[in-house]
Amino acid sequence: MRAKSAGLRVKSAGRHPAPRARLSFAERRAQIIAQACDFFAEYGLTGQTRQLAAACGVSQRLLYSVFPGKAALLDEVYREAILHPFRAVWLEQLADRSRGIEERLNTFYREYAAVVLTRRWMRLFLYASLAESDMAPDYITRIIMRLLETIVAETAAALDVPLPQQKPVLHEIGWGLHGPVSHLAIRKHVYGASRSVPEAEIIALYVRNYLAGFPATVAACCAPVPA
Repeated sequence: MRAKSAGLRVKSAGRHPAPRARLSFAERRAQIIAQACDFFAEYGLTGQTRQLAAACGVSQRLLYSVFPGKAALLDEVYREAILHPFRAVWLEQLADRSRGIEERLNTFYREYAAVVLTRRWMRLFLYASLAESDMAPDYITRIIMRLLETIVAETAAALDVPLPQQKPVLHEIGWGLHGPVSHLAIRKHVYGASRSVPEAEIIALYVRNYLAGFPATVAACCAPVPA
């Protein structure tokens, strides 16, 4: 994935913009955050605030009057574009044993792909992973680890499979499903790979494979490692 040139040209460059209505501080702040989420998703976290200010239709000085520095702005981008889309109710729904585990997993990952694994989210997350940023590790620690533990625990309960006690092992078992779904989004939004199979069908395939192999996967994880 390539970041677009940091020296992008704003369409309005060289023109006199029409007068804008004066915004309150809160409105201006929200406007800049929204524009920054799109900007850094396209140009990477190394994108220059001078170009961002131009894209927002404000001066760089005004931008820095709202945010004390680029790091503070990126913190807000992280909260708004990376953390905010995840819905806490998904964890509750995954733990709702009144429905079958296959139905729960399919419903969750269809919604997760549509709401979280968007083009903007995926590009921001990958840029953050490549940059000297805590965004990706923090997201994995705060959200994904709990999600994986929930998925594995609910699958084990549904299939009546005893689990190992080590959390890192549980996480790796969960990645066996979460990883392919995440890579599906990379193929879609980063590689631009064409797919003739509908996304919901691909997710259903991943879920079936995960459930079919779950008992053997857990057994293999519990088996002693050969010397």
